[in-house]
Amino acid sequence: MTEKCGLVAVIGAPNAGKSTLVNALVGQKVAIVSAKAQTTRARLMGIALHDETQIILADTPGIFAPRRRLDRAMVAAAWEGAQAADAILLVVDARKKRRDDIAPILEALKDRRERKILVLNKVDACEKEPLLVAAQELDAEIGFDEVFFVSALTGDGVPELRQRLADLMPEGPWHYPEDQVSDASERLLAAEITREQIYRQLHDELPYDSAVRPESYRQRKDGSIEIRQQIVVARDSQKAIVLGKRGARIRAIGEAARKELTELLGARVHLFLHVKVEEGWSESRDFYEEIGLEWVR
Repeated sequence: MTEKCGLVAVIGAPNAGKSTLVNALVGQKVAIVSAKAQTTRARLMGIALHDETQIILADTPGIFAPRRRLDRAMVAAAWEGAQAADAILLVVDARKKRRDDIAPILEALKDRRERKILVLNKVDACEKEPLLVAAQELDAEIGFDEVFFVSALTGDGVPELRQRLADLMPEGPWHYPEDQVSDASERLLAAEITREQIYRQLHDELPYDSAVRPESYRQRKDGSIEIRQQIVVARDSQKAIVLGKRGARIRAIGEAARKELTELLGARVHLFLHVKVEEGWSESRDFYEEIGLEWVR
């Protein structure tokens, strides 16, 4: 069989389930998932295989009305991920009755030449009739080439979507080795896992004014991996939240992240975390380079 390889951009509003869908298509975790919106910051490539086809999935940040420099950089990364794609997946939360948040995305998609596929996600929590109505309404605005109904969480409809994407990919050599599932380095992925735990455990206590900066990542002689990371916050009050009473919260974050990293990396992990207050970190050019975003004025 002839090798095929292509790029699929996964776009949508925050919390549509893009990262969960990318993980489901790849077959393992490559992107962090959180109920908190806008957790994907940089464009991350997930790599799915289907027979002789390699599908490169650009998991993009959610597209929303940008206010800060970080917001603008995230939205720019999302549209950059759609450049020259062989297909664009617009992922929509099927449970939502109001769709004001995707109006600007639909407008921007109208003039795009790429193959456009509508993916109504979270269908496991929806009645069938409203789903069909939503699909018809959205299709009337854009004229999608295809529509899929999936639940990235349960896996319903995911194999069919993966099969269809594989069919659409052009002939050409694979861009990545067979066993590679993401273009993110293990160092960056480890930082993302810790950031996911911060979101999970602190919920609404900590705003978006936080980041995880990789400091070192090395393999010890016994085969275990030593990872040192810096949790960056903007204010002293936020540092106290991350640390928790007598350091209980940061220990819990570290333990959960270490456990997941051990499973993900297949080796014992020693994870060392510390918190640094750095006012205005989101305006630092170096920070953008560290997490793979372009500096946007």
